Amino acid sequence: MTAARSHSFRDDPLVPGFDDSAPLAVMDAECALCSWGARMIHRMDRSGDVRICPVQTPLGAALLRHYGLDAEDPPSWLFIEDGIAHSDCDALIHAGRRLGGAGRLAAPLRLLPRGLRNWLYRRVARNRYRLFGRSDMCALPDPAFQRRLLR
Repeated sequence: MTAARSHSFRDDPLVPGFDDSAPLAVMDAECALCSWGARMIHRMDRSGDVRICPVQTPLGAALLRHYGLDAEDPPSWLFIEDGIAHSDCDALIHAGRRLGGAGRLAAPLRLLPRGLRNWLYRRVARNRYRLFGRSDMCALPDPAFQRRLLR
């Protein structure tokens, strides 16, 4: 992922404007594992602040491209908080810390060297459809979940 300063996406004319005052998870809406992750964010975020943006939307694709990720076949997801984007295992760690409770179970991943944990993450991500199948995150009927989605 391309390193960028805080809120650098605001200066990118290819990224549609959006309310960036709350954390945002940019995830593959067609991946069953990512859909499960989105449901976990929805369940664990008691504040209701964390929003979810499918990579298949113009905003999601533009954010991935801005950070040097392939929007057509994303090798990772983004967790953007306070204008700073995190990807791979770092995204899991930051999201877990933000969500609290059981989300903090991701914290021990920090004990692994960053290169190793991101390599492991990307191995799973590259094989996500084969290992976990496909799902349609956006088709989930829960109205509260639907309000979190940025499309």
